[in-house]
Amino acid sequence: MSRYFIRRVLLAIPTLVLISFVLYAIMSLAPGDPLSQFAANPAVPPEVRENIRRSLGLDQPWPIRYVKWAFALSHGDWGYSFGSRIPVWDLLKLRIPSTLQVVGVAYIVSLILAIPIGILSAVKQYSLFDHIATTFAFMGFSVPTFFTGLLLIIGLSVKLQLLPFIYDSTLQVHDLASLGAQIKQSIMPIAVLGLFQTAVLVRYTRASMLENLPQDYVRTARAKGLAEMSVINRHVVRNSLIPVVTLIALTAPTVFSGALITEQIFRVPGIGSLLITSIQNNDIPVIMAITFTFAILVVFFNLIVDLLYGVLDPRIRYD
Repeated sequence: MSRYFIRRVLLAIPTLVLISFVLYAIMSLAPGDPLSQFAANPAVPPEVRENIRRSLGLDQPWPIRYVKWAFALSHGDWGYSFGSRIPVWDLLKLRIPSTLQVVGVAYIVSLILAIPIGILSAVKQYSLFDHIATTFAFMGFSVPTFFTGLLLIIGLSVKLQLLPFIYDSTLQVHDLASLGAQIKQSIMPIAVLGLFQTAVLVRYTRASMLENLPQDYVRTARAKGLAEMSVINRHVVRNSLIPVVTLIALTAPTVFSGALITEQIFRVPGIGSLLITSIQNNDIPVIMAITFTFAILVVFFNLIVDLLYGVLDPRIRYD
């Protein structure tokens, strides 16, 4: 397995280089000017705009700018934002806590709920619990998150006035009252994201369980006299989790990238809202930092999934 791991890591390096090149090329060739706000301001003379463009390196061809960006990144330097002139890493550090508090918690809650519900729904197929779980799962991934968010805002904030619909990023938790306020303002965005993710995982878990329950090895385990709980937990669940683990690992990078729509609806100052703002302003260093980090996480979690296959399925061996 160690040789397989080394080969995959060595293969990931040129993959990430190619991804970064394509991303930078798309960002640089896309229409728009990072200094467009200065162009519309008559108080900024043309020579000042040219000096700013030169200081940002925008007067050079994009392949040269890519090489400089890649060289700086190899030394841990993400560059400076074109708009705020703040180091990109400092911007990310300001936004990551909000994203983790909402998207990260929603992802963990969905994992805790979805897998047991999916397993129980498959074991008790066509029961009342299965019908209820299936109905909510269909509703969860069929209704878009922006519609669910608006329903919660209208019902819980506007009508009942139970929860705030604007996320207060300046809130500092220092006592029980502030902790309660933080929990209250996080309930709706976490519920919106958690409902969608839980619904998807429940459907995958249930379908995978139903595919494995009629298999010959399950009948053999029952014929040997194993208890039903042991058959389910030790045999069926372990094999059924292989496609579920794939889905979990491939969606895990979204915890960093944030929830673009949900963060906009509830005004959560996370990575997703920062990405949208950066795209609107054509802020290439910030866009590259977020998208390339997402690419790194996708490649990393793909490797983790491949390694977990060998743990979950004893038939899989890495030479």
